[in-house]
Amino acid sequence: VQLVESGGGLVQPGGSLRLSCAASGFTFSTYAMKWFRQAPGKERELVATVSSRGASTNYADSVKGRFTISRDNSKNTVYLQMNSLKPEDTAVYYCNVFTQLANYWGQGTQVTVSS
Repeated sequence: VQLVESGGGLVQPGGSLRLSCAASGFTFSTYAMKWFRQAPGKERELVATVSSRGASTNYADSVKGRFTISRDNSKNTVYLQMNSLKPEDTAVYYCNVFTQLANYWGQGTQVTVSS
């Protein structure tokens, strides 16, 4: 299993970024996918979840109305559209899948929100 995140970077408060996670090594369309984040000195937290076919999504209260998770099963890719970014969104963002065998993580992509 391989999860490769991309799309992070430095953005000003109020700006937007779209993260991508390219998945391989498992049957992508049969598993829910998640985005987590971890800020310096804090525990890793669940940001958003999308069901296997994309019909159902869930969000942390802190990002509701600003972030949107989606997936393209034809491309084995999950996305996180982040709008109205705040300095407190600064973190390393990780893609995650939990299969019958193990819990898998990507290497993470840094998002920094600062003026």
